[in-house]
Amino acid sequence: MRTIVLGCVLVLAFVLVYPTLHTYLRQEADLRALRAQVAAARERNDDLEAELGRWDDPAYVTAQARERLSYVLPGEKAYRVVDPESVQDPDDEVADETPVVATTAEVPWYTSVWESLVVAGETSDEPADAGTTGGSTGTKGSGKASSGTSSGKDATSKDATPGDDSSKGAEGATETTAP
Repeated sequence: MRTIVLGCVLVLAFVLVYPTLHTYLRQEADLRALRAQVAAARERNDDLEAELGRWDDPAYVTAQARERLSYVLPGEKAYRVVDPESVQDPDDEVADETPVVATTAEVPWYTSVWESLVVAGETSDEPADAGTTGGSTGTKGSGKASSGTSSGKDATSKDATPGDDSSKGAEGATETTAP
């Protein structure tokens, strides 16, 4: 009977102490992890403050401007070494089969946007004539004309390549009359 009472007391003590002890140990582990995070954050803060202090030095600012932005001082010559394998020759032109309106650096951006809107607006709402031949994608006799875009093509010759005669329609010439 003594052993049964002693066993019951031990089980009761275990039931009462185990959850408390388990919570205590879990919180200690969490506390150690948080202390490690705080130490890492303080170390990172010290590194950032040291870097911020370096920006107060004019020599460091000059070195960073030379390295990051490729700045040079007045009177110096800047040389850029370019890997010949990564640079394309200007003679090698990419053959693109879709016509693109040529833009130059002298043309403002809004002009090229307006030209693209004009080209996009040159579609016809009329159904395509079933008798058209030559592979043109526009409609025959739609009355739509080129509005002076730099491409020089009307709606019937948008998808044609520059040397393709099949885009000229049944008459053999592009129509550029005003509405």
